[in-house]
Amino acid sequence: MKSNTAIKTNGTYSGNTLLMIGIIFVAFTLRPAITSVGPLISSIRADIGISNGVAGLLTTLPLVTFALISPFVPKIARRFGNELSVLIGLSILGSGIVIRSIGMLFPLYTGTALIGLGIAICNVLLPGIVKEKFPKKVGFLTGIYTFSMGVWAGMAPGLSIPLAENLHLGWRMSLGIWTILIIVAIAFWVPQLKGKRPSGSGPNLNATRASLWNSTIAWQVTLFMGLQSMVYFSFTTWLPEILHSHGMNIGAAGWMVTLLQFSGLPANFIIPILADRLPNQKGIAIGIGAFILTGLAGILSGGNTLVLTVSIILIGIALGAAISHSLTLIGLRAENAKQASDLSGMAQSVGYLLAALGPFVIGFLFDLFQSWTIPLIMLVIVSVLFTIAGVGAGRNQYVLQKNRQGIKKSSSTIA
Repeated sequence: MKSNTAIKTNGTYSGNTLLMIGIIFVAFTLRPAITSVGPLISSIRADIGISNGVAGLLTTLPLVTFALISPFVPKIARRFGNELSVLIGLSILGSGIVIRSIGMLFPLYTGTALIGLGIAICNVLLPGIVKEKFPKKVGFLTGIYTFSMGVWAGMAPGLSIPLAENLHLGWRMSLGIWTILIIVAIAFWVPQLKGKRPSGSGPNLNATRASLWNSTIAWQVTLFMGLQSMVYFSFTTWLPEILHSHGMNIGAAGWMVTLLQFSGLPANFIIPILADRLPNQKGIAIGIGAFILTGLAGILSGGNTLVLTVSIILIGIALGAAISHSLTLIGLRAENAKQASDLSGMAQSVGYLLAALGPFVIGFLFDLFQSWTIPLIMLVIVSVLFTIAGVGAGRNQYVLQKNRQGIKKSSSTIA
């Protein structure tokens, strides 16, 4: 009897370890296809012959796709199962990268839309998978996979110019090289399909989704997710150009985006664990707001390289904390895995629709005023708004429960 129990325990442990590794490699793929674009925008714009506003669509279009597709992802997962759905998402993402790399205008934007579709599927499903498979380690696992996202999100913009210019690959191959990461992720994810079947329709989830749209705290989670993402994608798209306007070499400016990303890595990991242990998460939102507003003030001051560097580090810490915190809030504010999937779909649908406005509006405002001051002031306003939303989302209650007092947080056990 002991032997059977040990085998079962070891099998579960082995399966969970493989799943954890699979989640990490999927997370590796979810940002490079977007963050690699920013340093190359000047080359793409000159080669294709498009304006700043239209070039901003290269980052905005995936976010629009996130917004349109996210509400339907839980339904796709119930039809095909979480594991197969993630594999489908990875395959679409890889196809989109290849098509975008053809370089002509139509494939450029068609591939970009497919990239958004593939990322949306994986983005929505990962919080629910974590909630279902690791209910006592939501904060820890969320920290692990957001840290993993941040690693390659940070490497991609720094490598874009060296790949395109130093290795003479050009912007097309510089963007296309990220298919290698997709292939590796698929290889690590395929073992998750063994013996898996679609979960079926389950309980009346339509009623759950309908109730979420009437939940104040669900909307606060959604606004926090969307508005912090608006700032994040605006920066990853336009920071090289902003710094170039301050006299910085465009290659060096690309590495400053890498600095922005890497500055947030410790917060990617620590914030979910901290959020999981606290009685409420209001203070985290206030801290994130203080860091990003200080950093934006530094960039608006147009100071020397040291001031700009410190400002970028502060913004990077804030944005690294914000993305991991928004994903953690989805798990903490949901009572079960299916509710987490539906909340994830809502937050990433409306949230990324808001985020999609960022890169496009920033580019449009620059074209209009020929100055980065007004766009940066807009980001200050957005940062204040997402801080307020984050304070509301930090209340200690489930999205469909008025009072969470006296409920033991089972997810707080990390070990």
